[in-house]
Amino acid sequence: MAEVLPAEGIRLGLTAADKWDAIRQCGAVLLELDAVEAGYPETMLEREKSVSTFIGEGVAIPHGTDESRALVRNTTLGVLQFPGGVDWDGQTVTICVAIAAKGNEHVQVLSALAQILMDPAQAERLRTSSSPDEVRTLLESIGKDLET
Repeated sequence: MAEVLPAEGIRLGLTAADKWDAIRQCGAVLLELDAVEAGYPETMLEREKSVSTFIGEGVAIPHGTDESRALVRNTTLGVLQFPGGVDWDGQTVTICVAIAAKGNEHVQVLSALAQILMDPAQAERLRTSSSPDEVRTLLESIGKDLET
């Protein structure tokens, strides 16, 4: 799990001025983790301009465009929690799962994340967690099929 969701990629108790600020923070985390090259965060903003990454249950999944996969060094997730909520086109987002995925690994990541979020209790735990370890436990299934 350390490769896909490193402990230092979990940021709790953050604030964001708006969804664009939240997406920029997501990109900055992926850069800090050395998961992506410098141009990737900008493609996350481009993706959001074309298609909202809000997926329900207070969760958004900012990620780059299809073309930006070449800028991904390692499939990595960042989890950023905004307890006060961020307005996301009229919806409130409290969790952003920043995704950097190589090749077609994003399909597996999105599928695993959807399985977790289909359980409202799990989604609620993710939104309200005050422990990075709890977040890792909730999301550990995402990395299992991807790690070698």
